[in-house]
Amino acid sequence: MISYSLRCSNSHGFDSWFQSAGAYESLLTAGRISCPICGDTAIDKALMAPAVRPARKAGEPAAKPKLSEPTSELESALAELRRQVEANSEYVGMNFAAEARRMHDGEIDQRAIYGEAKPAEARALIEDGVPVAPLPFMPPRKAN
Repeated sequence: MISYSLRCSNSHGFDSWFQSAGAYESLLTAGRISCPICGDTAIDKALMAPAVRPARKAGEPAAKPKLSEPTSELESALAELRRQVEANSEYVGMNFAAEARRMHDGEIDQRAIYGEAKPAEARALIEDGVPVAPLPFMPPRKAN
């Protein structure tokens, strides 16, 4: 199959698929190709850009990015932040709001924690003066 960009004598442009270049020529000479806009059968090929893939270096497979590796400075910084948070604090999951509030109220010893909170729980913590901040990455249970 081959795709051509075509133009009629009234300057209407359209694309069409053909089985081969020979099939296009035989249909054109038989008057079987017409403009879908005006029905004109005086059709010419329009200038078109070829679909060309960039060449690969000989013997070298194309490098595929690894999804687990950062691809920019920002991603590297976020990955380092995540590593530091996970190494130096305890993940408390969905109990984050309750644990943070209990530490703030002095019911349990202070320690570095991170976890998940519903938006309403996070808002209530902030309104009550509990020092919390959102993290710019997904919790472990939601990350791929």
